[in-house]
Amino acid sequence: MKDILKKYHSVLFGIYDDQEIVVLFYIVAEYISGFSKIQLLFKLDELIANEDNVSYIIVLERLKNHEPIQYILSEAYFYGLKFKVDSSVLIPRPETEELVEMAINAFKFKEVTLKMIDIGTGSGCIAISLKHNLPYADISALDISHSALEIAAQNAMSNQTSISLVQADIRDFQCTQKFDLIISNPPYITKMEATLMDKNVLNFEPHLALFVPDQNPLEFYVAIADFGLKSLKDDGLLFFEINANYGKETIEMLINKSFSDLLIFKDMQGKDRFITAKKPSSF
Repeated sequence: MKDILKKYHSVLFGIYDDQEIVVLFYIVAEYISGFSKIQLLFKLDELIANEDNVSYIIVLERLKNHEPIQYILSEAYFYGLKFKVDSSVLIPRPETEELVEMAINAFKFKEVTLKMIDIGTGSGCIAISLKHNLPYADISALDISHSALEIAAQNAMSNQTSISLVQADIRDFQCTQKFDLIISNPPYITKMEATLMDKNVLNFEPHLALFVPDQNPLEFYVAIADFGLKSLKDDGLLFFEINANYGKETIEMLINKSFSDLLIFKDMQGKDRFITAKKPSSF
């Protein structure tokens, strides 16, 4: 084990910093050998089976090519739950957990049956986490990608949650249901911003779920806001994760569409990252 750790350091040096390499090794060791971080400290001098050694090297080669560890192991953790992920869905981000936390706090004391929809659900991490914590809510999860919805369905089953899956493009989607909450982390990165992105995101995560045209960065926010005006209940809530560079523009767009009680929140890194708004009852 000690030799493998040294090999990880030598091969990944310059791609990840020292602390990231150690964290990655801990994750891989738990996945392949079943060792916790504490157990590993006592097993560094132990020999390992040859087939396990091969597995460590296969993972290392993929890490060397900047592939995210979540795709290599086909799993990611989000809001205390484990999710299957592959290259058809975005890797769940810690910031998005904050969005889920905000939604749970907004509805956890409401005892009536609630209707919610997660737009651009991907792996289903938002919808499934909400259902897990608000079991009385009726939650739909919409995505344009059939492959993403297949992953979301598997995640709903493995986390023992029941959500309704909808394949549609929100830009032309209509329904007769009325929702208490519309929540979304839609595509919001402009093509110009792509040059600043890490290879592990740019080369591996689905561009369909990441990018919007430079000339229309709010494309999906406008579509979701228009959908909200028709499909939110009176005083229903709209929760967005946003591009920090377009917070002001997103707020102005929502004001122009008559949404009220607009609030913008920063993420754990101090960037404008979330917007909440209410559909006016008079609309």
